[in-house]
Amino acid sequence: MSENKLLDLSFEFAVAIVNLVDGVTAPKSAYMTDQLARAGTSVGANIYEAQYAQSKKDFVAKLEIALKESNETSYWLKLMCETKRIDTATYQYAEKLCGNIRRLLIASCKTAKEDK
Repeated sequence: MSENKLLDLSFEFAVAIVNLVDGVTAPKSAYMTDQLARAGTSVGANIYEAQYAQSKKDFVAKLEIALKESNETSYWLKLMCETKRIDTATYQYAEKLCGNIRRLLIASCKTAKEDK
């Protein structure tokens, strides 16, 4: 594991989302899996992109986009669980990872905004 927990968790989360989406076999689920795949993998992509931000403002903006994407991902995960596209254990695992990332993002944004 690297020294950046947020990078590691977001990559682990992206892998979990890709595997989850690839495992959905319920008919007529493509629109949900597409949205989940986009939002879920966007979380890590924005966190990775923030590592090369042009300024502190850009850094915070990218993390805030990742935060929004994590909230959207939670929505799609919950909807897919409630409509029986994924099982409860899969939902709980992915949502726990998402929640951990969200907490780290909130703390990181707060810290970055306080540092002048």
